[in-house]
Amino acid sequence: MSELELRPRAWGFLKCWWEQGAGMAEYRAFTVGRDGHFVGSEALICADDSEAIEKAKRFLDGHDIELWSGERFIARLRHKPDSAV
Repeated sequence: MSELELRPRAWGFLKCWWEQGAGMAEYRAFTVGRDGHFVGSEALICADDSEAIEKAKRFLDGHDIELWSGERFIARLRHKPDSAV
């Protein structure tokens, strides 16, 4: 593959990097259904894993949350079951 063929990909990457801000990364918080399958997701742009985990905690509403950055697994946040009986 020639250098000219690689440039459009590089420019696309740089454009995304610039729009997100230097040092920012894209994360996705997946809502885990009772059967273990993903039932929804939310995109997050964060400076690091710690910030992404803190932001993902707001989605804990009766379901676990799995946090990913691309193909990299970050954490599974466990919801606290209601103790009211």
